[in-house]
Amino acid sequence: MFAIFLTPYFLILTIDMNQWLQLLLTIIIGIGMAGVGMNVMHDGNHGSYSSKDWINKLMGSSIYILAGNVYNWKVQHNVLHHTYTNIHGHDEDLDAGRIIRFTHHAKWHRFHKFQHYYSIFLYGLLTLNWAITTDIRQMRRYMKRKLSYGKFPNPAKEWSILVISKIIYVSVWIIIPMLVLDISWWKVFIGFFAMHYTAGLILSVVFQLAHVVEDVETPLPEENGTLKNTWAIHQLFTTANFSTKNKIVNWFTGGLNHQVEHHMFPNISHIHYAKISKIVKETASEFNLPYHEYQTTRKAIASHFKHLKELGQRPALQSIN
Repeated sequence: MFAIFLTPYFLILTIDMNQWLQLLLTIIIGIGMAGVGMNVMHDGNHGSYSSKDWINKLMGSSIYILAGNVYNWKVQHNVLHHTYTNIHGHDEDLDAGRIIRFTHHAKWHRFHKFQHYYSIFLYGLLTLNWAITTDIRQMRRYMKRKLSYGKFPNPAKEWSILVISKIIYVSVWIIIPMLVLDISWWKVFIGFFAMHYTAGLILSVVFQLAHVVEDVETPLPEENGTLKNTWAIHQLFTTANFSTKNKIVNWFTGGLNHQVEHHMFPNISHIHYAKISKIVKETASEFNLPYHEYQTTRKAIASHFKHLKELGQRPALQSIN
């Protein structure tokens, strides 16, 4: 994955080539960027890449060359998403602002009627937002709420890491290409955008197929804050698998097509998900619990956009249908 991600970058910087070929290579970088995020960074920051903490930290730190931040990611993903999966107002993966309505509990706007058409174009902006604004807003919000995955970190240290990592990131992906390549600055920005848009599109679609599809639930807590189901059972109701028999999908998504197993056992390396899925599926059946699974990626994508269309209807009409 690192080879797919970084080799095209060095080829662009060192070999004189056609600018259309350079653009194609930036798209390949984006594919590798998504692959590193799903296969390496994700397991590293879950502590499941290795039995050694320093290796997990090293691999988890790959998020810095993907435009993200370890502290923010661990809070949003490990704490908020994995603890409060698909709970509106708590799981920030369901929060797309006003522009996309991911649950029945979100406020409806008239333009949501078209979200199943325009959402795909916005999905590609995911990592670009990381690079520009998301990390700053998240860190300010999480620090204010004193959220953390484990011991609360030193705010000054985390802000310093954020600023320094962003400077290095901009230097690697924008400043160095501008200095080395004999092309206009705006062409560098086009390549930067193509890279991010490709990665963002892949990552967004993979994320949505696990939790924003027809079969999964988006429960709300009772007034006293309790939920209907225990944590483990809640994961079964709110998560779905897709294309688990496809070896290429298994390899490229880093096991994120086995989202049920990942949510049940987030500290187990994704290379074991295919085997433990048999146990999880049999146990869910034994206790008459759901095990949501789409046989192919195509069926999962179709379900996602059909669900977006349903969520885009005026709420009163939804209740009638």
